[in-house]
Amino acid sequence: MNIEVIKIIMISLTITVGSIVPGLAIGKIGIQAMESIGRNPEAEAGIRTTMILVVAFAEALAIYALVVALILKFT
Repeated sequence: MNIEVIKIIMISLTITVGSIVPGLAIGKIGIQAMESIGRNPEAEAGIRTTMILVVAFAEALAIYALVVALILKFT
């Protein structure tokens, strides 16, 4: 295999895994937050704040994957 082909495969795998995993994590976070709010509606403000913070951290993983893919592409 040519080195360019391997490089393209690695870039595509980085983007694929780097977008699927955070997407699944954000979905799981949302499901658990909605269940928690359904069981304890009085704690909605705290649950929502924590959920938004955790979703931001999960989304950062996708951004890191994008940065790594761009570094691989342009090196």
